[in-house]
Amino acid sequence: MNAPAAPPPGNGPHAGAGTPELLTPASLAQITIGLVSTSDRASTGVYVDKGLPALRDWLGRALKNPLQLHERLVPDEQAKIEAALRELVEAGCALILTTGGTGPALRDVTPEATLAVADRVMPGFGEQMRQISLNFVPTAILSRQVAVIRGQCLILNLPGQPKSIAETLEGLKATEASGAVPARAAVPGIFAAVPYCIDLIGGPYLQTDPAVCPAFRPKSAVRSQQQPS
Repeated sequence: MNAPAAPPPGNGPHAGAGTPELLTPASLAQITIGLVSTSDRASTGVYVDKGLPALRDWLGRALKNPLQLHERLVPDEQAKIEAALRELVEAGCALILTTGGTGPALRDVTPEATLAVADRVMPGFGEQMRQISLNFVPTAILSRQVAVIRGQCLILNLPGQPKSIAETLEGLKATEASGAVPARAAVPGIFAAVPYCIDLIGGPYLQTDPAVCPAFRPKSAVRSQQQPS
């Protein structure tokens, strides 16, 4: 069964008029996003965290909306991760991205912390993340990333490496065979489904840059974009 179309916006120049609301760069809503990097060593200064800068850079390229980012660097302790997630939801985040702590090691507890704060679980995101990563390493099956909804916020666990973060969010483009390297079909990234998911839970309208990550919405949920003159 297809997911229902998101309800039309409650404001804007065309709300309730039966025509799509026109979007301009100035009319795009500011999006509040939480970023959480979990690492014992980075949180104590043993090495420089690379997860938060990678998330910040990717979102800046992928989203056209103005962004307000709330960042947290926490150790691999479930109670502290849970507290950070709850705090960010209370701060009004429509989306929270975590990085790190999703493997089978004893200190990897990000999925447990995420599930502990969940109202609902969205298993398709984790399934697709592992499908993408399996194109590169067989150990992708050891990843335990989950996605959940808490209130009107979508929370996604991502890998810890910057390269893997981008691959997971963007997906893989199709490639042709070259020598001994076989052809590869395109694999959609998980972020393509994020804007519509946030629509459905009553969040703000996210507009992506299709050159980085085209978002998918049913036609009835798409708002027209007015091109600058």
